Amino acid sequence: MPERLTEMLMDTWTPLIILWITVLPSVYMAPMNQSQLLPSGSSTGLKRLNEEQRVLHRSKRGWVWNQMFVLEEFSGPEPILVGRLHTDLDPGSSKIKYILSGDGAGTIFVINDKTGDIHAMKRLDREEKAEYTLTAQAVDRDTNQPLEPPSEFIIKVQDINDNPPEFVDGPYHATVPEMSVVGTFVTKVTATDADDPVYGNSAKLVYSILEGQPYFSIEPHTAIIKTALPNMDREAKEEYFVVIQAKDMGGHMGGLSGTTTVTITLTDVNDNPPKFAQSLYHFSVMEDVALGEPIGRVKANDLDIGENAKSSYDIIEGDGMDIFEITTDAQTQDGIIRVRKPLDFETKKSYTLKVEAANIHIDPRFLSGGPFKDTATVKIVVEDADEPPVFSSPTYLLEVHENAALNSVLGQVTAHDPDVSSSPIRFSIDRHTDLERQFNINAEDGKITLATPLDRETSTWHNITIVATETRNHSQVSRVPVAIKVLDVNDNAPEFASEHEAFLCENGKPGQVIQIVSAVDKDDPKNGHYFLYSLLPEMVNNPNFTIKKNEDNTLSILAKHSGFSRQKQEVYLLPIIISDSGTPPMSSTSTLTIRVCGCSSDGIVQSCNVEAYVLPIGLSMGALIAILACIILLLVIVVLFVTLRRHKNEPLIIKDDEDVRENIIRYDDEGGGEEDTEAFDIATLQNPDGINGFLPRKDIKPDLQFMPRQGLAPVPNGVDVDEFINVRLHEADNDPTAPPYDSIQIYGYEGKGSAAGSLSSLESSTSDSDQNFDYLSEWGPRFKRLGELYSVGESDKET
Repeated sequence: MPERLTEMLMDTWTPLIILWITVLPSVYMAPMNQSQLLPSGSSTGLKRLNEEQRVLHRSKRGWVWNQMFVLEEFSGPEPILVGRLHTDLDPGSSKIKYILSGDGAGTIFVINDKTGDIHAMKRLDREEKAEYTLTAQAVDRDTNQPLEPPSEFIIKVQDINDNPPEFVDGPYHATVPEMSVVGTFVTKVTATDADDPVYGNSAKLVYSILEGQPYFSIEPHTAIIKTALPNMDREAKEEYFVVIQAKDMGGHMGGLSGTTTVTITLTDVNDNPPKFAQSLYHFSVMEDVALGEPIGRVKANDLDIGENAKSSYDIIEGDGMDIFEITTDAQTQDGIIRVRKPLDFETKKSYTLKVEAANIHIDPRFLSGGPFKDTATVKIVVEDADEPPVFSSPTYLLEVHENAALNSVLGQVTAHDPDVSSSPIRFSIDRHTDLERQFNINAEDGKITLATPLDRETSTWHNITIVATETRNHSQVSRVPVAIKVLDVNDNAPEFASEHEAFLCENGKPGQVIQIVSAVDKDDPKNGHYFLYSLLPEMVNNPNFTIKKNEDNTLSILAKHSGFSRQKQEVYLLPIIISDSGTPPMSSTSTLTIRVCGCSSDGIVQSCNVEAYVLPIGLSMGALIAILACIILLLVIVVLFVTLRRHKNEPLIIKDDEDVRENIIRYDDEGGGEEDTEAFDIATLQNPDGINGFLPRKDIKPDLQFMPRQGLAPVPNGVDVDEFINVRLHEADNDPTAPPYDSIQIYGYEGKGSAAGSLSSLESSTSDSDQNFDYLSEWGPRFKRLGELYSVGESDKET
């Protein structure tokens, strides 16, 4: 405690000593007035200096300023004296007044206007404001006139150790790989101190570890945390809790301190090999298991995590290396054993495999610790299953001639039961593949026979499915496809490929090829088609045409002479016999039609009709058609014109031209107005509520249908026109089905809920003189005025 008190006293008086030292040199070094800031006891020396300067007659500033200091957080019973202002212009007669302005003047700092003493009135905090800039001036107390120019000075707040260190970014989290060597960098922490880092040791920090030893250490001045123990194992302990302390005053006694926590996690490295949980695994599997199906799982545990724990599995030995395979489950890291090829209980009943698990990612630093792999033995027992029948071949191909006899055997399929019990087999045909039931099969021996005749030209291939079923277990079924090829026999005669019609020019030459024809045969011989062409025996010596076989298996028709004429014969028929080279050979007779035509000099056919010769020269068939079309059009126009002339409009009134009479119609009938109650039924104009709510619509045809009136008989020439019109008018007035339709307009209804009722005169049953209009005054000013007008009118009538 005495040391702390001595340190505080030295911090307090140091500024005053510095001020005393720095004031005197400043007087000699700069031209200033003879006023200055002094501590107590310094006025004599300054006065002597003032006299010497006055002898030299030099104009100098009276203020010599330096910075003042005040201790922060000072809380004594009296205001603390910061410093004193004094000028040598003050003769001591108290005529000079000191004025202070600037930061905190009058509130924080107060000056004695007579003595110039400056006091701090409040506790100051350097961390809030480190210095204050103020202005001092000496004025005449009576006139307030400045005696000298104002001058600025600074009051600095001197720091004390009142703020502990703080870890702004704490708490901290850090990681370091496991098995690290001593001195491996972990992390760095940082503490801050709000005290002045320049003055004293208030902000000088020293770091240390309170918790976390002996695993970690910290540099005292850099705050770098490092590992302190080698080979820390994550699998033994993964997380460490470390407490760090920062202390100011260089770590000496009496300094303030702050703490933070650092959570250090060891990250994993691949320092552990995989290890099977057991050295021997047993699995059993049915022999009919599907390929690719899993039959069991093995697991090699690894104490590491993440990528370091991933392992791959492989079968390295055993009698089933080609039968089974093992893969890795990416989610669980299990080894999944699957069937790679079909199993057969009757052939082999068990297998023994040696399975190895090895790490994928190996750290070379730990290879010396041993191989990062492990092995285990897997025994697999195959269990017997009731298997379906097995055909001797996966597919069958049968051939049959299309002329094969019914019930002849086409071929045979065989199958057996692979089980030890060897159940008998029954065969059948899947009729979905043989809808026409062209084949049968013997259920016992599997022989396929023909049920209906075959035709290669209709269908060359037949694909059926044979079903084999165990007699002891009908659920055990196998199927096999059977393809039946129908072989060709020569059962179709050749014929023309198409219906040929040859054209022979009248100006043709002898030996000219008229037409080239070809033949087709539905059969399909192995060596291809070869056709023979000939004329009928009675047509061998045909005087007009002859035939010639071509190398491409076609036939050319040639003319023997020229001078063919359509006038003599227009069409010639030439029968031709076509034979194939099959066994037995088949033949047919086809007739070729040869038409004689007129051709151009180039041999282009122009016309083959005989009628073309009777037409005028230069008039073609197209021109004749155009002429006929024009004639028909003219006839149609004439017929329409005559029809329109005959259908003229007849007059509506039939009368003779000589029967002319004068008709007079009187229109002097006037209505009776509102007083005429005989012409209309006034009741229909009342409130529609009185007619059961039915409102007739305008211009709508009535629902009532009248029988159509009988047509009038023809009127003789001497008919009275006036009587005729009256009869028609009467019929129209009494026919409700003929427009325009009658309509009723309602004027006597003014709506429901009106207190005034209706003002219409149609409902008035009494005269105006019998009415009293005084009640209208109760309805408001407007109706009151209306009542007065009616009352005045009644009084005038009475007068």
